[in-house]
Amino acid sequence: MDISSNPGVSAATAAAQGPYAGSVQTLMLRKALDLQAADAATLIAALPPPVLATSGSVGTRINTTA
Repeated sequence: MDISSNPGVSAATAAAQGPYAGSVQTLMLRKALDLQAADAATLIAALPPPVLATSGSVGTRINTTA
C-alpha cells in the first residue's frame, strides 16, 4: 500500500517539520555556498599571474579616441 499520496500523511509530515525546517534549509544552503566560495577562491589563487608584454608594439600601448 502506497501511503505517500495520502493527503493526511502529507499534512502530518509538513506539520512535523515545524517552523524550523525553513531555517535549517537556509542554514545548510548558506554553508554550501560558503564552501563553494572558499573553493572558488582557492582555485583563483592557484592561477599563475598573467604575463604581460613589456616591449614591442603589440600589447604595450592603449590607443583611445574620444
